[in-house]
Amino acid sequence: MSENGSGALVVVSGPSGAGKTSICDELLRRIPDSRWSVSVTTRVPRGREVDGQHYRFISQEEFQRLIDEDGLLEHAEYLGNLYGTPRAPVEAALADGVTIIMEIDVQGGAQVAQRMPESIRVFVLPPTMDTLKARLEGRQTEGETLQQKRIAEADGEIAFARSSGHYPYFITNDILKDSVDRVLDIIEREKRE
Repeated sequence: MSENGSGALVVVSGPSGAGKTSICDELLRRIPDSRWSVSVTTRVPRGREVDGQHYRFISQEEFQRLIDEDGLLEHAEYLGNLYGTPRAPVEAALADGVTIIMEIDVQGGAQVAQRMPESIRVFVLPPTMDTLKARLEGRQTEGETLQQKRIAEADGEIAFARSSGHYPYFITNDILKDSVDRVLDIIEREKRE
């Protein structure tokens, strides 16, 4: 995976509320020379999100231009919004030996699996669906209708991840530290192979 100084691409997917962002934040803190992959999206910022930090918020027209120019490593639609990963910054960082952390949905993960099969793909599961619901409610950044949509989507995402073969690794995120340790073990194992 990291021979000749090339970096590792780590894809973390899972339903909303499973704890992907918390896991990714810890991976970035604990992996030297790692960087967050900043996705582009057509959705509006929520909560305290800052443009350019976790997402670049762009128009539908800008997004379509990136698709037309083959400028995205992956892209998907989720709940009516478009999300994608700009190709050039990821490829440049990997060539420089940087570990790139991508938090993307299962559609995007499947595209990355096909375009970059050497990527390390991990799917994060909630301990239970009740836990997932409680986590979504605890965010207090979305209305009841959107929370219900996210819960309904979760079942489909989990089923796809299990049946698609694109995710070799599944972890249940109950205790954050244990989950992060498991992902770090997976990354180290993959780098040795």
